[in-house]
Amino acid sequence: MQYSFAQRTKAMLSSPVHFMRSLSTRESFISFAEELPAEELFPISSLEAAAAAVISKSPAALQYGEPQGYLPLREWLCKDFKERKGTDVDAGQVLLTTGSQQAMDLLARVYVEPGDPILVEQPTAPGFLQILKMQGASIVPIEGDAEGMNPERLRQEAERLRPKLVLVSPNFTNPTGILWSLERRREVLDICKSLKVLIVEDNSYGDLHFGGIGAKAFYGEHPSLFSLDDAGKGGQVLHIGSFSKTVVPALRTGWAAGNKRMIDTMVMAKQLADWQSSHFNQCLLHYLLESSAFNIHDHIRMLNREYETRLKLMTELLKRPAWKQVSYEVPGGGMFIWVKLPDALDGVALLKCSLDKGAAFLPGSLCYPNGGGSGYIRLNFTHPGRDELLLGMNLIGEAILEFTARS
Repeated sequence: MQYSFAQRTKAMLSSPVHFMRSLSTRESFISFAEELPAEELFPISSLEAAAAAVISKSPAALQYGEPQGYLPLREWLCKDFKERKGTDVDAGQVLLTTGSQQAMDLLARVYVEPGDPILVEQPTAPGFLQILKMQGASIVPIEGDAEGMNPERLRQEAERLRPKLVLVSPNFTNPTGILWSLERRREVLDICKSLKVLIVEDNSYGDLHFGGIGAKAFYGEHPSLFSLDDAGKGGQVLHIGSFSKTVVPALRTGWAAGNKRMIDTMVMAKQLADWQSSHFNQCLLHYLLESSAFNIHDHIRMLNREYETRLKLMTELLKRPAWKQVSYEVPGGGMFIWVKLPDALDGVALLKCSLDKGAAFLPGSLCYPNGGGSGYIRLNFTHPGRDELLLGMNLIGEAILEFTARS
C-alpha cells in the first residue's frame, strides 16, 4: 500500500529522541536527554490510597467528564493561583489538558494559520517547535541574554512581521534554564500589549526553584506575565503548566489559563481532539491534593531539595578533566543544564558516540527552529539517581575525550 500522507507531516522533527527512548529500556542505559522527573520520588503510597478511595467512593469518576475538565480540580488550581502566586483566576478561565504539550497543540489549532509568523525564544523547547511546524507556522527565533528575551529584537521583529503570538518560558527556560528578570518580563509584556501580540507563557518548571526560597517569595519576585496582565483579564497572556513535573507524569494533567474567550475556543478544539482528558485521573489528582495525608507544597519542597543536590553533583562532575573545555551557567531551578561544547565538537556526532557507550543527552540543534545549536547539548539532572549521574557523566566525558583527542 502506497500511503499519501498529509503534506504537513513533512514538518515533523526527525529526532533521535525516539530512538533514545527505545534504548532507555536497557538496564544499563543512562539518559540525560528527556524531560523526566525522578520516579523514586513519586508519592506512590498517597497515589495508591487516592486511587482506591476514588474508585470505591465515586464510581462516577470512571464516567465521561466535562471537556473543560473536572470542575473541583479547576477550582483547586484557582485557589493555588491565589495563595501562592497572588493571582485571581476564575474556574471558567481554566482548561485541563493532557499535559502542557496538548495545551500548546490546542492553541495552535485554533489560533495559528499556515504561514503565520510566530516568535520564539532562541533556543526553545523542541516539542513546542514540532507543534508549530506541524501547523505550518513561520517560526522566527529571538535571541536573549541572562535576563530573558531581547526586548529590542522582539520589538523590531514584532513591528516588521506582526506575528500571531510570542512563545516564552520566563521561569527556567527550556533548555537554557534562564530565569527572566522582573524588568525584562515587564518590557516584553509592554511590547506585546502595544502591538497586540498574544503571549503564550509556559510555566512547566516554575515550581522547581532552588535556594530554599518559598513559593510565595519566589512568585513575588518573579511574577508570571499572566499575573502582570491581571490574570488573563487583559487578554494578552495564555498561561500553561502541568502537574507532570511536580506529582507524576502518568496522570497527564496540565492546564491552560487565560481570557475566557480564548479558553472557550480551545475547549471546542479539545472536544474534537479527544473530548476530554482522563476524568478518572483528574478526580484522583484532586483527591490527592485535598488529602490530609499528602501536602503538595511539602512534596515540592522535598523535590527541590533533592534536585538541587543532584544539580550540585552534576556541576561538580562538569569540573572533571573530560569536561574542562565546556562552558555553562548553573541554573537556579528547572531540570536542565545547557552546555556549550568545545569548539568544532558537534552535539549530534557526540551523541552517536555516547549512545554506543550507554549514555544519552539532547543535542542542542533540536532546540533551534532554523538551524544552529550544533555546539550545545542539554543535560537533564533530575531523572538519573546519584550513581547514574556519576556513571553517565563519565561515559559522556569519555566520548568528549575521544573527539577532542582527534582534533
